[in-house]
Amino acid sequence: MKRFLTVLFLVLSCASAWTQGLEDWYAAVSEAAGLDQNAGLTTFLTLIIPPGGMYQGMATAYSAVVKDSGYLEANPAGSALLKDTELSVYHNDWIGDSRLEGVVFTIRQGDLGLGAGAKLLYIPFDAVDNWGNRYMNSWSNSYAKGYYTEFIGTLNAAYTFFGNYYFHGVTLGTNLKFAQRGVPDAIARDQSAIGVMADFGALTKVNFAKFYPSRERNMAFSAVLKNIGPPVMGDPLPSSFVLGMAYSPIRPLTLSVDGTFPMNLKDSALSESPSVATGMNLAMTTFWAIQSGIDFKIGRPRATMGSTVSLDKLTLNVSYVIDLMTTVGLPDRLAVEVKIDLGDLGRQEAEDRARELYLNGLDAYAKGNLEEAVAQWDKALQILPTFLPAKELRDTAQKAIELRNRMQDNQKIE
Repeated sequence: MKRFLTVLFLVLSCASAWTQGLEDWYAAVSEAAGLDQNAGLTTFLTLIIPPGGMYQGMATAYSAVVKDSGYLEANPAGSALLKDTELSVYHNDWIGDSRLEGVVFTIRQGDLGLGAGAKLLYIPFDAVDNWGNRYMNSWSNSYAKGYYTEFIGTLNAAYTFFGNYYFHGVTLGTNLKFAQRGVPDAIARDQSAIGVMADFGALTKVNFAKFYPSRERNMAFSAVLKNIGPPVMGDPLPSSFVLGMAYSPIRPLTLSVDGTFPMNLKDSALSESPSVATGMNLAMTTFWAIQSGIDFKIGRPRATMGSTVSLDKLTLNVSYVIDLMTTVGLPDRLAVEVKIDLGDLGRQEAEDRARELYLNGLDAYAKGNLEEAVAQWDKALQILPTFLPAKELRDTAQKAIELRNRMQDNQKIE
């Protein structure tokens, strides 16, 4: 018994020391982070709360990554870049009793991407007086209790222009969003509101310092305008301009950085300070990846971590945020995403068939059968019109056929 009590005492002492050390670190970081004098002057802050997934796990440094339905929060151009149709459901234990629920559906057909999503923040409210008794409003003669809610509904469309085998093209996208705030009259009168806003995003990709073979380009650049719309009840929206970059030096690793420049569209002098977020996604195996990141913002630095497990058509992501707005502890800032892969509408099968026909054409060309080579490359281009190597070789083979026919005609004796 004494040995057990000794071990228990040591464990509790270590835990107490660790907690005290964490609190000291927390206080030091909080003091160093400073204070943004213009923070809190905007409305509908649910617009900038991450619902979860890789977007949250990478500390929102995601505008140039957009590998899944998190694009709806990061960059509206993303729907035209996703490989598969996806349905994602989010649950986020935000702060205390507040919860954030979300759902996103996205589909792509060729160069066109479409998506729709919604998220709902709800906070229970039960007012009490100085003595701990439930508070009754004089104007409604009822107890001040209920749920404060903010709902965001989003419709998305994106398209990739000028894309071909050699050039990724430029992808442009937009989100149209509707926001609704619900405040029961028992809590406060005339505080419910609605708002409309839009996002605009662009993205392009290139190859740079790439140390692995892949047709996927390893560097991306993005630019996004977020939450552009009129004030709501006199308060501006949390509008911002974001510049992002993502880079994969090796296949399993993606590094990203986003610079965010808040814009108070009602009075630019009251805009919040810029911030920089960095993120990392590392594929440990074909089915398991980890994410982490840091969001460097005055008055509100954040560190994040997350993990993704993919099982056939189902993906699970769990992420957590360490935020100086709250204490370190579960379940605050713990988010869970469940994603269902609904297929790619046959795109991969078509690309594989086009490549097979391309190789058949190369084989025929090497054997001197130019007509057969042209026929194979024509079939490949019917399936994949942007497959420029097939078009270039087909044109070369056709010129060779024309030259051969002219030479044969000149050799005829009339």
